[in-house]
Amino acid sequence: MMKILTTASVAALTLAFATEAMAVEWNASLWGKRRAFTEHVEKLAELVAERSGGDFTIAVSYGGLSNNTENLDGISIGAFEMAQFCAGYHRDKNRAITVLELPFLGVENLDQEVAVSHAVYDHPAVAAEMAQWNAQLLMTSPMPQYNLVGTGEPRVTVDSFEGMRVRATGGIGAMFESVGAVPTSVTSSEAYNAMESGVVDSVAFAQHAHLSFGTLDIADWWTANLNPGTVNCPVVVNIDAYNDLSEEHRAILDQAVEDSIDYYLENYAALLEGWESTLVEKGVAKVSVDPAEIAKLAEGAQPIHQTWIEEANANGLPGQELYDLAIAEIAKAKGQ
Repeated sequence: MMKILTTASVAALTLAFATEAMAVEWNASLWGKRRAFTEHVEKLAELVAERSGGDFTIAVSYGGLSNNTENLDGISIGAFEMAQFCAGYHRDKNRAITVLELPFLGVENLDQEVAVSHAVYDHPAVAAEMAQWNAQLLMTSPMPQYNLVGTGEPRVTVDSFEGMRVRATGGIGAMFESVGAVPTSVTSSEAYNAMESGVVDSVAFAQHAHLSFGTLDIADWWTANLNPGTVNCPVVVNIDAYNDLSEEHRAILDQAVEDSIDYYLENYAALLEGWESTLVEKGVAKVSVDPAEIAKLAEGAQPIHQTWIEEANANGLPGQELYDLAIAEIAKAKGQ
């Protein structure tokens, strides 16, 4: 009898160890604090754990694993399995997706931003460039068109941008520079200090970031309708870690992406609904830019588009093809 029990116990222990060995724990590197910009990653972690019965978990870290400008490097060496980053932080490492950061592309809402981002992510040239960093694009972090908050007199004309020191990255920064502003690419976490100390006069962010990083707390005004473009911030996974997943866990992860994006969009919509009252509460004036001034900026952005295409081609990327894809997908999304 003892022999039988011992055999059964050994079998149970073996099964327990095998089950434990199959459990997968991933780390995801983000920055700042939990906010609208990170809700899809939080939802993804929740869904993966729930649908795997706890056998596949993702621990979300805000700055504990890496600097926000080094998340792609961390992915490349396998320091963590998942990360979020913004293309404008290191344009030389992710040139292809910067097509999505060009000013005045014509994106009108977050649904369109999701559609065009994922279409570009699926392009073979984009996947190949990311693979150089052992990274695979999983999903976007859709953000509304950026707008400015600033101190002093509102900047609402093209002429008023002359000499303006603005925190703006990527194509938005290039657009402001083209009309005489002085862009700086300090990270989102540094924007508040830069504005408070007078290093910059204004900051270009989406609404959630103005809230999360405190720039709204020290601003005098906000441009309601400038809408020059946005920044593209994907969530990526380490290719080796992704390939090492079981078929079941990989399917769970892939299938959770759409649900996570849907949750993100619902959550962001709620934030936008309360935006007007937030401005009033914080004493920030809502200012509008005359459509004629916006038209001047949009017209001036066209050479920036052409320069992007030429530089992409020079770097071995199909620049015209990626640009045409982005424009076509935006038109398609608007048609839908």
